[in-house]
Amino acid sequence: IISIIHALFSCLNYFAPIALYNGVLVTGYATIFTIGPIFSLVLDEDVSEMNAIKFPELYRELQKRRDLSIKTFLIWTWKALYQGGVIMLGGMLLFEQRFVHVVGITFTSLILTELIMVAIEVKRWHPLMLLAQVLTLLVYLACIVALSSPDLIEPTFDLHFMLSVPFALRVAILTVLSTVPIWFGTLVMANCAPREVTKLA
Repeated sequence: IISIIHALFSCLNYFAPIALYNGVLVTGYATIFTIGPIFSLVLDEDVSEMNAIKFPELYRELQKRRDLSIKTFLIWTWKALYQGGVIMLGGMLLFEQRFVHVVGITFTSLILTELIMVAIEVKRWHPLMLLAQVLTLLVYLACIVALSSPDLIEPTFDLHFMLSVPFALRVAILTVLSTVPIWFGTLVMANCAPREVTKLA
């Protein structure tokens, strides 16, 4: 998603090689802000251990290799294009003209979208998954405070703006627009073509 956001930002600025997010934010997104929620998905279970042993026919679906196919890759790519487009175009064109505000709105919406998308994918919650989500939010809030410090030469965030109601509304609108349609599509697909695992769970 972050690559799509950067590409759209470059296109909107006449293909100039200007980065929307500085190196600290990109590194934080690639490591600190997403590592916990994404890796916590390894704790997710489709079925209980008892049902996995009781119904070996569940493994037949895995042998068809449908989980990692070209279709799955294209669906993931479409989701990233859609979410990146909504976040970037919405944040840039609809809401703000000040660069620091655009960075704050779009990056916060990006983090919240990532956390919500992980939550949508979870079948059975584990306490460590919740802990990863909460810790990610807390670390991001700490980074907002640290990166909006007036001691920095060029602060990344405007803390006064980020504590305002207009900021919260704009982030909420972008996050809802980028996650609800995908969540709805996932729900429709799960009900129209349920997997064998969901029939037993």
